[in-house]
Amino acid sequence: MKHRRITVGTVILNVLLFVVAFITIVPFIWMLLSSFAPNSEIVKVTGSLFPRPSTVSNYVNIQQRFDFLRLFANSLLIASVKTIIVIYTSAVLGFVFAKMRFRGRTLLFGIVMSTMMVPWAVTIIPQYEMMTQFGWLDTYTSLIVPSMISAFGIFLFRQSITGIPDELIEAAKIDGASDRRIFHRIILPMSHNTIAALAIFTFLWNWEDYLWPFLMITDEKKQLLAVGLKQFNGQYGTDYGGLFAATSLAIVPVIIVYLVFQKQFIAGIASGSGK
Repeated sequence: MKHRRITVGTVILNVLLFVVAFITIVPFIWMLLSSFAPNSEIVKVTGSLFPRPSTVSNYVNIQQRFDFLRLFANSLLIASVKTIIVIYTSAVLGFVFAKMRFRGRTLLFGIVMSTMMVPWAVTIIPQYEMMTQFGWLDTYTSLIVPSMISAFGIFLFRQSITGIPDELIEAAKIDGASDRRIFHRIILPMSHNTIAALAIFTFLWNWEDYLWPFLMITDEKKQLLAVGLKQFNGQYGTDYGGLFAATSLAIVPVIIVYLVFQKQFIAGIASGSGK
């Protein structure tokens, strides 16, 4: 009886997960099919639920509609640079909070964590004023510097590095290794799961960021892809086919990053939550 109860519960859980996954993926399937359909088919009131794909002109005309390749490269550059910086700074600060002993460590860590509770919208105006005073408007510096430190990343690394035995670090110090060498030769290699998890989150957040690049960058050649997609909105209508085609290509880097770090991502999240 107990075995049957577990089996029925597992089946029900799998069915619920399948339903949720199906509901989640349907909009992406609809978008992908629509990217191969003309606008007349997409906006048709009558007809099937999914547009009938019949053309590739939406993809062919993307570069003619706006400088897709330049915006794509800009977004890829900024998202990659910010991801690398956030991973390194989070790892350093996570190591400090996890293994360094100094007065006020717990209080300082609490202050860092409390910043996660402050809505980002509250800081938009102060940050905008700072960027204006620094003369960083219309530069990539205004996109990179404000997001170099991630409280979420620090939390993930602190939880992960706390699990590394202190005896291993003490042994390295006895052998003459400095804190810098210990961090780069021991801590970072043993934190690859956390690195993968944070890389996916950070890359995704920066890749789809719209409001801050929209406020900071005015030069169309420097603009990012998320902002550039708005150019499909015309005065009298929207080129839905072209918009869906560009969006379909825009999500490719995110999918690639997730597929590359998938196993480490799941292990890193499980490790962090287990702490």
